[in-house]
Amino acid sequence: MSTTGDGTRSVRAGLPTPEQYEPTLPGPVFAAHFHLSGDPVGPYTYGRDDNPTWTHLERAISELEAPDEPVGTTVFASGMAAVSAVLLSQVRTGDVVVLPDDGYQALSLVREQLEAYGVEVRTAPTGTDSVLGLLDGAKLLWIETPSNPGLDVCDVRGLVEAAHRAGALVAVDNTLATPLGQRPLELGADFSVASDTKGLTGHGDILLGHVSCGDPGLTDEVRRWRKIVGAIPGPMEAWLAHRSLATLHLRIDRQCANALALAEILAERSDVAGLRYPGLPGDPSYATAARQMRRFGSVVSFRLADKATAERFLAELRLVDDATSFGGVRSTAERRGRWGGDAVPEGFIRFSVGAEDLDDLLADVEHALDASAR
Repeated sequence: MSTTGDGTRSVRAGLPTPEQYEPTLPGPVFAAHFHLSGDPVGPYTYGRDDNPTWTHLERAISELEAPDEPVGTTVFASGMAAVSAVLLSQVRTGDVVVLPDDGYQALSLVREQLEAYGVEVRTAPTGTDSVLGLLDGAKLLWIETPSNPGLDVCDVRGLVEAAHRAGALVAVDNTLATPLGQRPLELGADFSVASDTKGLTGHGDILLGHVSCGDPGLTDEVRRWRKIVGAIPGPMEAWLAHRSLATLHLRIDRQCANALALAEILAERSDVAGLRYPGLPGDPSYATAARQMRRFGSVVSFRLADKATAERFLAELRLVDDATSFGGVRSTAERRGRWGGDAVPEGFIRFSVGAEDLDDLLADVEHALDASAR
């Protein structure tokens, strides 16, 4: 049983065995090919197949995803590349897939592609039991918890058990929680998937994704898909991601604490409606989240009166960037309805809480709310 804490693990995850006069974390390896004679047995043969920089990062993420169990991780050029790898490596024409109907907006594009390939797609909202009636004959259940942007939470272990009884694999999109907030593989899932563009790397400067599996056979299938489609990360991006992991626990702890404090302040305001944050004791998802999450994430969502009010609020913010994505050290917020892909009101705000000083951040938000109401 591992006794290493999250901070120690984050700082040291994936580091190679120390060698005299070598760096503790080697720099990125830029190589399309490697010296290779005789049979091509590896470990490094060609740049689309593998890279030493990926190896260090993949080992690091594996240690975070399941510290006490051997797992395999495959890194990708983006979160959507990771999502696609799971679905398209596992599903064939005639199969059935169950997706959330309130998840990340690009899932609707995935649904269209799956249906074009002759896959039956069933959908249900996160946080309800309706998904249980859709599992008969399903090949794969896709869970996103907390959901983006609505922040609903579902019982991962319960859904995994029901899906496995029905013969379905289970993939969990763990982007919002990160492995420090939730470990889907320990809850029984077959795949833990994330867009590491968000909280895992946390600086808003790289695109990256990963898939972790406890089953070596599933890992091999995901890696084969990466090789076929070539959705590989650049070595510089992989190295930056690994470097970023060293501060993951510091960033996540500060951001989660700030997010809870912001949610508590917003809960007291009459001009804020539909407030959601899984770590707020009054949130509809709190009981479920508290059973399976170790940290509740950095995203808060709420509604303002209308589109105009939301736009005024965003314009008045000084410490918060009006930008998409989430999980970064700098706070961002956006009127999510501007994209048109989420079933949210025009005044819906997705707020990604950063690592700023809390008093400064709260003062900025309260000023912007007051100014937007005038």
